[in-house]
Amino acid sequence: MDLLENIREGLRSVKANLLRSVLTALIVAIGITSLVGILTAIDGIENSVNESMSSLGANSFNISSKQNRGSAQAGVKEKIYPPLLLNEAQKFINQFSLPSTISLSAQLTILAEVKQGSQKTNPNVNVTGANEEFIPIKGLNIEEGRNFSAFEIKQGSRVAILGNELTETLYGKNKSPIGSVVSFKGMQFKVIGKMKEKGSLSENNFDNMMVVPIIVANELAAGVGLQYDLNVGIADPNQMDFAMGEATGVMRKIRHDEVGKENSFEIEKSESLAEEMESITNGLRFGGFGVGFITLLGASIALMNIMLVSVTERTREVGVRKALGATPLRIRQQFVIEAIVVCILGGILGVLLGITLGNLLSRFVFQIEEFVMPWFWITIGFTVCIMVGLLSGYYPARKASKLDPIESLRFE
Repeated sequence: MDLLENIREGLRSVKANLLRSVLTALIVAIGITSLVGILTAIDGIENSVNESMSSLGANSFNISSKQNRGSAQAGVKEKIYPPLLLNEAQKFINQFSLPSTISLSAQLTILAEVKQGSQKTNPNVNVTGANEEFIPIKGLNIEEGRNFSAFEIKQGSRVAILGNELTETLYGKNKSPIGSVVSFKGMQFKVIGKMKEKGSLSENNFDNMMVVPIIVANELAAGVGLQYDLNVGIADPNQMDFAMGEATGVMRKIRHDEVGKENSFEIEKSESLAEEMESITNGLRFGGFGVGFITLLGASIALMNIMLVSVTERTREVGVRKALGATPLRIRQQFVIEAIVVCILGGILGVLLGITLGNLLSRFVFQIEEFVMPWFWITIGFTVCIMVGLLSGYYPARKASKLDPIESLRFE
């Protein structure tokens, strides 16, 4: 009896004891469904979160002025670095050649008082100067109106985009601000856009913000140096380190940093939020794997019990096979293969159910539209099935292979 014949015999045995095999396969299927289903849902959530994090700057890096501490250590004063200037930031935007989205912004004040007709705000409005890429790279959405145009940014047009909370303060909840005029520091701005409510997820209060062209913000600063920030968004996260290296070289050239000297600016990756979300999803994945493992452990115990019953029922059959020359190895193979076949049948059903339930869970509970096909977890699921069949089938198979053929033939 060769290996192929053992596989055929295993399938025949499954067919001969169909009800018992189906029930056993269902036990395995439930374990695989819980394993693959939960992990599929988590993968769907993670993909959605990664897209959201990308819009929040998780796939980006910042370039800003270097902080001058100005303290003296051992009688030697630390070097003071000049701040990043507007023309340097604009040169960087023009010279950085990698595919990217570059936002230039500077916070003018967080204590602004904005007026519209007879209405005015408390002196707590955040007025920020920015270019046309600031809105998309910060993950903001225009609810009404439009974003800045490149021409408006270049010419320093007196236009503004208002946050949701600021709009309600000046106009109420039902009136549209588009086309109206607001004033700040005696300068009038035409409102061209209203941002969708952002909430308190980010460190900046975008809902109580007025965004104006960066050149206008520079004029309003009246000679007071602004802290200009460049935010470079990279489409491919795998190119992040390369892009940061290129950006460092371009900025050092613009700032005339000498060879061998440290950077006169700061460059850092915006990854803390992404790392935090990755930690959360890893915890969920570990929990899901634990639930599936416990279920599969119960399935393996049930399978071993059924295989032991099968060995007892087929004692005479084992005796006949041994009498006809079957070796202990072939007997072990027969019962192990039978257990693996049952597990694989349950695994196929479990994987199909797991993918379906996982995607349905993502869609209806978390409102995630993307369909996820977790090939990695499918592979893990089938590997686990084979391991469960092997481990739970080996002891009964070993017991069967040690049966004495004469005693087996006498068994009733």
